[in-house]
Amino acid sequence: MDVIAAVRLYIFKIVGETSGMKVLLLDKETTGIVSMVYTQTEILQKEVYLVDRIDNLNRKTLLHLKALCYLRPTPENIELLCKELRSPLYKQYYLFFSNVISDMDLEKLASSDEREVVKEVQELFGDFYAVNYDLFSLNLPCVSFQERWSNDKFNRTSEGLKALLLSLKKHPQIRYQRSSEICRKLAMEITAAISQDAQLFDFRRPDIPPLLLILDRREDPVTPLLNQWTYQAMVHEWIGITNQRVDLSSFPNISQELRGIVLSAETDDFFKRNMFRNFGDICMSLKELVDEFQRKTKNTKNIESIADMRDFLDNYPQFKQLSGTVAKHVTLVGELSRQVNATYKLEVSETEQEIACDGHHDDLLEKIKSHLENPAVTDLDKTRLVLLYALRFELEPNKLSSLKHKLIHQNMSNEHLAAIEAILKYGGNRVRSSDLFGNKSFLAFTKKTLKDLKGVQNVYTQHEPLLKQTLELLSKGRLKEAEFPFAFTTSRENRLQDIIIFIVGGATFEEAKEVAFFNENNPSLKVILGSTTIHNSERFLCLPNDFIHCSGEKLSLLCATLLGSSRLGVFHSKPEGRTSTIGKNFLSFDEEGMTTHHCCRTAYFTCIYSGKAHEKCACGIPFDAS
Repeated sequence: MDVIAAVRLYIFKIVGETSGMKVLLLDKETTGIVSMVYTQTEILQKEVYLVDRIDNLNRKTLLHLKALCYLRPTPENIELLCKELRSPLYKQYYLFFSNVISDMDLEKLASSDEREVVKEVQELFGDFYAVNYDLFSLNLPCVSFQERWSNDKFNRTSEGLKALLLSLKKHPQIRYQRSSEICRKLAMEITAAISQDAQLFDFRRPDIPPLLLILDRREDPVTPLLNQWTYQAMVHEWIGITNQRVDLSSFPNISQELRGIVLSAETDDFFKRNMFRNFGDICMSLKELVDEFQRKTKNTKNIESIADMRDFLDNYPQFKQLSGTVAKHVTLVGELSRQVNATYKLEVSETEQEIACDGHHDDLLEKIKSHLENPAVTDLDKTRLVLLYALRFELEPNKLSSLKHKLIHQNMSNEHLAAIEAILKYGGNRVRSSDLFGNKSFLAFTKKTLKDLKGVQNVYTQHEPLLKQTLELLSKGRLKEAEFPFAFTTSRENRLQDIIIFIVGGATFEEAKEVAFFNENNPSLKVILGSTTIHNSERFLCLPNDFIHCSGEKLSLLCATLLGSSRLGVFHSKPEGRTSTIGKNFLSFDEEGMTTHHCCRTAYFTCIYSGKAHEKCACGIPFDAS
């Protein structure tokens, strides 16, 4: 199972099986899907002389070209395509859809093709983003609210997962996380889709059926909040990777030609070899790469004969590629190193790991306070430390209020402050069914104690994602059916061979690393990891905030955070005429039945538990009505 190979095969069918000069028409999503697995050079080699977007209304008429259209079968794309066929800009049209197209949409296209320029219509199933060989994403940053799917994202998720199964030719058994309603609904939808489109899924059945396991991100909110120390994860965490592209334009001392670079294991051998290695090993590998480049540079200076010239020209493309690889990775590692030193990443990461792996409360509290008072530590790192503390000590006596007040005094953004309360609602103990911190069962406590006695090789990477434990239980046949039931499966096969794990709410590159290591150490099994998105901590912090989607509830959470209260307040506003201002130095509300007051950051709100109105200034100064 290789998701990159699956999508590449579809792209080859599109651009390689139609002869003559061609234009490739894509939409917003298929542009990203294609660019992640096929280079522009490869496309040009297939006689594709122009790549454009179907929604570009300023395209010129080029009747000597054939149009290859690779589009998602969305209502918007069907409408654009119908308009195009009524007034064609190209000689012929070959239509390829990334998923199943409805009969009604086919009829619309047929009726619009008055000039009979459409020569071929095919359904292909490259409707997902192939990130690594065993990792795919749907690029959906936030998919559900309070155990409910948003309709458009539920449809996109089910369509993408269905396309993944069809592209790999898998008719799987399906299991899901029982404690998650959104997982159950997705599992039922995929099961129904397989039954409804039985002909599409009529593949040769292997002796051991594949398994699709659907999990919920909220079961492990800790992993996306940690700093990571492997190459791919570090770049995504501290710089950001979008569709294999890294944007360095906002960072200091970056040359113009390196402000936008591509990180792909498919085209970059150095990245492929080092994507899961830690920072120290990366620096050593980079030194070896630079030394190799210096040796080859010296050799190019010793050209003394025609034979030497011929050898140089024969090897020049490889030399030029090596030069680009060296420049790219020296720049990337240099920026990572700058951030490590400038923002105390090592010290912050060590504290994060201690919080996640059961450090002592009082010691951790002092370390967190020290980081919060350090102006060099970023706001994001400070927020993540408090979030991890809130999750780790949610059920124990804690000092969360004092930590929140420290953030408030440093003028932390309202979004970061609101995330502290939101994270507990999104992935707190009430939501989780697993023993995330190893403090719910005697067995988990014993395992943790043995690990502590053994010690850790690296204090910065001692945390293990919950997914690793789930994979181990699954591979040993010990994943409890009571917690992960099957979805409408009559015959249940416990033997495993091909496993697809899909995380609703997003995965991380740390979890992708664990899957890659599992595949390497278990050659009889093959695991692919998929998710609605690939998180870094900044993207993940947007998810709990979006999770509180009702604006009134979001204001309540924000107010509760500012007031240092664990109780949530609810504002009752007029249907019209309501105004609220959230500034950096004050918070002011105009609400029905309440008088607007503010000094530093002050608000009246009604507690949902007591029903009483409360008044308090977030900065701790008693409110003076005068």
